[in-house]
Amino acid sequence: MVDGSWTSTAQFSGMGWVWKDSMGKIQLMGTMNLMQRETELHSELEALRWAMESMIQHSTCQRFETGCKDLIAMIQEPQAWPNFSTEREIIQTLRLCFSNFKISYLPRTQNEIADSLAMNARSFHRSICFIGCSIPVWLPRRPQV
Repeated sequence: MVDGSWTSTAQFSGMGWVWKDSMGKIQLMGTMNLMQRETELHSELEALRWAMESMIQHSTCQRFETGCKDLIAMIQEPQAWPNFSTEREIIQTLRLCFSNFKISYLPRTQNEIADSLAMNARSFHRSICFIGCSIPVWLPRRPQV
């Protein structure tokens, strides 16, 4: 699961991703911020790029999920997005590293952890980058069932 977070007034754009195993258990997650990107879509693209780069070392068979339908459309129909040619080229090059690459839509309500990681990273007033496997204390925790 991947998410980018952007507002026109924030100093940073935030990114978050979560990697779950086939049983749905979180194996790894990442949160990072970068100086504000041009648009929300630029932030989403940057989040996908970072998630892909991070996952290459773990598995070349990946399914990415995002709540950004424009991001999926850009990957599926690159010719329709000429203003993003540089960013698309990076994503297309990274795709070659995956033996099985899929990207699909996941509603924000089902992508809460990546969304929280991205929003919280955006609100930091200094650079932050974290990749790990425990849920940071500033994220909402789900009750154990």
